[in-house]
Amino acid sequence: MKQIHVYKVDLTEIEGPGDFACPKCGAKISPDDQTETIYSVLDSKTKNSCLEEVVICCHKCYSHIHMTGFSLLNKIERI
Repeated sequence: MKQIHVYKVDLTEIEGPGDFACPKCGAKISPDDQTETIYSVLDSKTKNSCLEEVVICCHKCYSHIHMTGFSLLNKIERI
């Protein structure tokens, strides 16, 4: 049985449109990719109707990536 690696990516530390490399294998994770070829969404967590965390699975290495840093998006949506 393969060991699943778990990583945390803070989106506030990413420059550009939100693309980032999988911390384990380097696969390009893009918010524009809706095909679920590279990754799939495993879970999402909200607090007070605001997105707090999204957990995805990289299909290349099967790592679980916990994406945080949505607080800035939530502030922008309230404006």
